[in-house]
Amino acid sequence: MSDPLRADVVIVGSGVAGSVLAATLVAQGVQVLLLEAGPRVDRNEALRRFADSRSKSSVSPYENTAHAPYPDETRLDDYYVQKGPAKFRGIYMRVAGGTTWHFGGTATRMYPNDFRMRSAYGVGLDWPFEADVLSPWYERAERELGVAGDRGGSNGPERSSDFPLPEIPLTYSDRQIAAAAQPFGLTLGSHPQARNSVFYDDRPPCCGNGTCQPICPIQAKYDATVHLARAEAGGARVEVNAVVDRVVLDGERRVRRLEFLRPDGSRGEAVGSLYVVAAHAVETPKLLLMSRSELAPNGVANSSDQVGRNLMGHVQSGFFALAREPLYPRRGPIETGGFKEFRDGPTRREFAAVGSGLSNSGFDGHNGPVHRASALALQGLRGDALAQALRERVSREMAIGGSAEMLPNPNNRVTLDFDRRDALGLPRPTISLSIDDYTREGLRRSQARLRRVVEAMGATEVAEVQGVVNTSIIAGTARMGDDPASSVVDADLRCHNHDNLYLLGAATFPTVGVSPPTLTIAAMALRLAETLKEKLSS
Repeated sequence: MSDPLRADVVIVGSGVAGSVLAATLVAQGVQVLLLEAGPRVDRNEALRRFADSRSKSSVSPYENTAHAPYPDETRLDDYYVQKGPAKFRGIYMRVAGGTTWHFGGTATRMYPNDFRMRSAYGVGLDWPFEADVLSPWYERAERELGVAGDRGGSNGPERSSDFPLPEIPLTYSDRQIAAAAQPFGLTLGSHPQARNSVFYDDRPPCCGNGTCQPICPIQAKYDATVHLARAEAGGARVEVNAVVDRVVLDGERRVRRLEFLRPDGSRGEAVGSLYVVAAHAVETPKLLLMSRSELAPNGVANSSDQVGRNLMGHVQSGFFALAREPLYPRRGPIETGGFKEFRDGPTRREFAAVGSGLSNSGFDGHNGPVHRASALALQGLRGDALAQALRERVSREMAIGGSAEMLPNPNNRVTLDFDRRDALGLPRPTISLSIDDYTREGLRRSQARLRRVVEAMGATEVAEVQGVVNTSIIAGTARMGDDPASSVVDADLRCHNHDNLYLLGAATFPTVGVSPPTLTIAAMALRLAETLKEKLSS
């Protein structure tokens, strides 16, 4: 084994959590080592892979390496060991820059009541702090990521300041559907987005490629390589293809070192004063559970038996249909607007909040027009007749849906399967997931509302989708709390069991709400940077 790598702070994971934290710390003179399991991504090569891909899946532009595998929605069982009863479809990546490479770009703050679900509505849990604790960090995170929005017209909670960038315009499709929905008491709002609407941070404005998932070809959409590059420019060391597989403790239950594997099977070590695991909500518990020892027989940070538990996501239902008049989808970002209603409110006492969105991606994602052309060709159409029929049909494609929150449930969890291992011999994650009546009832009511909108659009060939676990949202599994008996980290993200180990990311969320977690993760990374700087100075 080579000599250990050393730094003041050692971070595991280079997604938005780890990269924002690293960039912020090095700007304050802190020595940072960042360990990333996967490789770096070349954007031009990724675009070529995407163009050549037949699946056009969320991860199709990226190399899914044998040493750092991750789930692909077209082959979920290649990595996840599914124990059910619901199929878990959570997608993330293990590459430099993490999952922000293929996230949709929506960057919404959580609602104040998301932080106090037990107090406000008698369900779920309260976070160990109120929403106002994150308010200044939200504002800073919006500037760091470059969030575009309209203070009065965007979805999300009320705010006291303007967005850093003007909003991304709503599409023609958004406005037509909004007009049909208005008689039913539904109001369209734009989504705040970590996507440039004007030139910002040395990156160009969005030009409407519509491939936000899985890749923005011009980096108008934020991804964590922005902060990763800043961290490296400031002196941080980034070690890619370093699969951390063990957190080693000393006799005082402090972290002594991290051990990692390289693709060739050789081992390395990393030593610091403080350690942060920012490896998302599946890989974080996986690492902690793999790190069993005499000092931590149930895994690191797991005296509460909460590591891996309370896995949450969003559950989606919706409709695909052909509208009576053209909507012209596939123009602009993949999703620009959604209905303001039912994202919060007293009904959460009885059933889940739902965030409704209007997709600009038409049917079948990026392969949709190809599939339509094939079907029309099989009907005998050729030449100009085929082109005209394709234009007429694709222009009327309508996709509308709702995403419902899940409540924390200790039986929804990530565990390890030591009988099924990856190429480095590490256990694969086992997922046990069920969807409760609280979430199902929220979706049932959402479907009823959206069905009325679809009917008002004069739609035909209506296809209904029900109860699909969202591919984008993964949270829980190492939650925050004041009580060490029922949580993993405290309000400062420090592990109750180990005073120099911190966890960062959606894994620590006690509840999930309906807002995508990216902006909240960035805000928490900025807040943690201040905590760690103070800790190092004390």
